[in-house]
Amino acid sequence: MTAPQESTFADLGKVLVIIPTYNEAENVDRIVSRVRKAVPEVHVLVADDNSPDGTGELADKIAAEDDHVHVMHRKGKEGLGAAYLAGFRWGIDAGYDVLVEMDADGSHQPEELPRLLTALRTADLVLGSRWVPGGEVVNWPKSRLLISRGGSLYSRLMLNVPIRDVTGGYRAFRKETLLGLGMDEVASQGYCFQVDLAWRTVKAGFKVAEVPITFIEREFGASKMSKNILVEAMWRVAGWGVSSRVAKLTGKKG
Repeated sequence: MTAPQESTFADLGKVLVIIPTYNEAENVDRIVSRVRKAVPEVHVLVADDNSPDGTGELADKIAAEDDHVHVMHRKGKEGLGAAYLAGFRWGIDAGYDVLVEMDADGSHQPEELPRLLTALRTADLVLGSRWVPGGEVVNWPKSRLLISRGGSLYSRLMLNVPIRDVTGGYRAFRKETLLGLGMDEVASQGYCFQVDLAWRTVKAGFKVAEVPITFIEREFGASKMSKNILVEAMWRVAGWGVSSRVAKLTGKKG
């Protein structure tokens, strides 16, 4: 019988990695296995939006063989933001102290999770950043790089947040941070959801840290990015920025 492995991040408490899925049958087993190997003590929650390709059923089989893996079956495709918010609430109710966002497609490398968790020891939110020294993106066309870099710069300037990769989705939150953000007020989705949470974290006075990651374009399945997601992000961020500036001028809470 193998002796239980000592927890590397016991000082952070219980860690839950939330992986939203929709039609990720080609990726779900691979990504869960990599997470469990990278940091064996963490737990994984697969939040599946009733994938027609059977992703949820595959996740159930993985969970049946591993008590560190859990599955949330949602009614349908409601968006990335809704899936993460549901996962956050599930994790907090279940007693987890750290909640991590991670894509199912392998673009967020589980092997870099220890870097995020280590930085969380002195922060309230840690962002895996493509745009700080040491960060990089692999296999993206120049157009996608321009959109991502431009989106982060646009959001940073509009909202006056000191974050280089404000749109990135590889993140580790302390439970207390999420509880202090007003999650019930978050209605944004996709690209914009990540901006919203980062901005709320800064406004609430929490400490945010960025660590470099290597973002790798997915090998299997289709990207969920769309023109509608980008348009939503632009107009929402603009609205937030204007409202915040007006609030400052009028002395009201923005």
